[in-house]
Amino acid sequence: MTIDERYKYLRKMRTRYQEADRKERGRLLDEMEAVTGLHRKSLIRLLKGPLTRRPRARQRSRTYKEEVTAVLRVAAASLDYPCAERLTPNLVWLAEHLADHGELTVSESTLQQLAQISVSTVERRLSTIRQDQPNRKRKAPPTPRRALRDIPMGRIPWDESEAGHFEADLVHHCGPSASGQYVHTLQLVDVATGWTERQAILGRSYLVMKDAFLAILERIPFTVQEVHPDNGSEFFNDHMRRFWKEKAKDVHLSRSRPYHKNDNPYVEQRNSNPVRDYLVQLDKSQTLDYHDGFAPVVSAPAITT
Repeated sequence: MTIDERYKYLRKMRTRYQEADRKERGRLLDEMEAVTGLHRKSLIRLLKGPLTRRPRARQRSRTYKEEVTAVLRVAAASLDYPCAERLTPNLVWLAEHLADHGELTVSESTLQQLAQISVSTVERRLSTIRQDQPNRKRKAPPTPRRALRDIPMGRIPWDESEAGHFEADLVHHCGPSASGQYVHTLQLVDVATGWTERQAILGRSYLVMKDAFLAILERIPFTVQEVHPDNGSEFFNDHMRRFWKEKAKDVHLSRSRPYHKNDNPYVEQRNSNPVRDYLVQLDKSQTLDYHDGFAPVVSAPAITT
């Protein structure tokens, strides 16, 4: 409890103390003594006074001179600016070590002050030292890709009641290495109805993405009003922009914010169960078939839910 908080508490308790009888005052003093940590006589004296902080009659001079600040500046820089709690116990031996190697000059009185300086004082001096350092220039924000400049960011409302607003994502089936060509699953999930569509593609080129979207758009039994993928280059490039303008003119295109997976929650949830878990079970069934001496029989996954 700070001094200001203590005075504020006592100002609230003074009215109750003045209106109470002798027995009640004793109980209130016990309570105030437990809360503030002050002695009963001190509490009685304070309750009779104005309960305001009086200015100091004589300002205290600085105990630690500029020689201590100079040692702190060199010591903090030599240890790559640790916190005050770690720097304070090591000031004496570190100052002697730096003086032996000619990094600074330290006197006996300065060493005595370094031995008795508190952590809070070191923290205040370090904050002053940090202010003296020149600020590093911040890097300019990255220039957004041309294909993303006029695509609105955001998320489809969770309470969307009209069908046709689809979240889209591309699931990679590359295993531990992402090099070379491998299979992907393009998945679309409607926010209002939960209708899902999936299409397997090889690679992420414009041709396979275009064919996958055309196949999915033909299978959906209602009008597609919006497609909302992430910021991947497979979704947003000059070829795909031309595809959406020519082949799907009435479809509104939006995107999620970078590094915000929660902007596509429905399709992100469906990536694990209908896609990844299915392939894991399919791989296990193939292994069992081979062990039994039969060729694996793989049935095509259901396209819609």
